[in-house]
Amino acid sequence: MAIEPMPAYAHDGTYSFVPTEWSNELLTQFDPLLVWASPLVANRQYEGNVSDKGDRVVVNGIIRPNVGKYTHADGMTIQHLATVEQYLDITEAEYVAFYVHNIEQVQVEGALAAPATQESIKALATATDTFVGRTVAASATAMPQVDVSGISKSYDKGEALLEAVFDAMERLDTANVPGGRYVVVSPKVKRYLLRAPDIANAAALGQGGATANGVVARLAGFTVVSTTAMPTGVDILAGHQSFTTFASQFTSFRQQPVEKFRTTQIDALHLYGARVLSFPGGAQPTKPDAAVKDSEGLLKAAVKWA
Repeated sequence: MAIEPMPAYAHDGTYSFVPTEWSNELLTQFDPLLVWASPLVANRQYEGNVSDKGDRVVVNGIIRPNVGKYTHADGMTIQHLATVEQYLDITEAEYVAFYVHNIEQVQVEGALAAPATQESIKALATATDTFVGRTVAASATAMPQVDVSGISKSYDKGEALLEAVFDAMERLDTANVPGGRYVVVSPKVKRYLLRAPDIANAAALGQGGATANGVVARLAGFTVVSTTAMPTGVDILAGHQSFTTFASQFTSFRQQPVEKFRTTQIDALHLYGARVLSFPGGAQPTKPDAAVKDSEGLLKAAVKWA
């Protein structure tokens, strides 16, 4: 896609702009900033063909079949598989738009490395994560408040918070939630968890080390992650990515010359939506567009600090 008309300052053969390359580069920088919308917390199995705000992806889930007792006399009762239809709506549309003063230089050096562009990518990631976090928390089952207000020593607070994580582990085990779980914590919870010996020395029960997507440690079947985009009133949220789906598309990357200035406008649109899904054998939505309430695979807790 070339600039039309080609600016006088451009050299023949070097003025083309490749939207696909820009899309890939933006996603490379965007995805590692996500926690709630990362593949750890939300699956992307139902993205479908997202092209505009208001698009709808229909998710058909299977309700768990019954198990019957077999005898030679009675034989088998054949069951029709029942499905539950759920809607994943693309409700969010956000954009980035900026000028570049020399498209040729941008092609060579990469405008996405510019500070202003970096900040716009961070802003998009924060907005996306905040939305998905609210969606997940709204469907999570509330656990008892964790009261650390009477604990003075940091490592004792960390142990109390870690005990809440183990409580969530037991609840998820009881609900037969699959392995490969996560727990998302606020920065303040992270601060004290890191004082707990089991987290500080995670090699004893898991794997330590901070990586992309806010990972703090891997412990007792959980990947522990932290984010500033915590939903209001939630300090700890544990679950499994099978229970949340996220659909996202950066689309309509385009460029156009600015008539008054020797600059080029480049913009992109981010379309996305998220939904908590029912799980076979678990709570089912009453209508396809109704949110799941008190999901057995998502647990949330608040912390009383003082």
